[in-house]
Amino acid sequence: MTERNLTCIGCPLGCYITVKMDSSQILDISGYTCKKGKAHAEKEVTHPTRILTSTVKVEGGLLPVVSVKTASDIPKEKMFECMEALKNVTIKAPVHMGDVVLKNAADTGVDVIATKAC
Repeated sequence: MTERNLTCIGCPLGCYITVKMDSSQILDISGYTCKKGKAHAEKEVTHPTRILTSTVKVEGGLLPVVSVKTASDIPKEKMFECMEALKNVTIKAPVHMGDVVLKNAADTGVDVIATKAC
């Protein structure tokens, strides 16, 4: 049996959650105070995901780069593959908030979008 200790990010309380597992099976989750905490813990130990934030180069803009993020969370194991793909992206100005910078990042089905105009 293994035990994972997490700090919940589901709400502002930041509960300390303990998940007891046998292989990949969850046996017990304790320490959460709301439904979001339990759901966060289950997801984090079985299929962790993240929002990726980064920058990409801009050609002809006021700034040399623009901030970007994934439109929704992606599997944690795809983060480095997505970052590798973003290293080769250069977009032309003007850039608007919400513009798709990279479609289907790392075959996740999730687009990377600009987070501001430049």
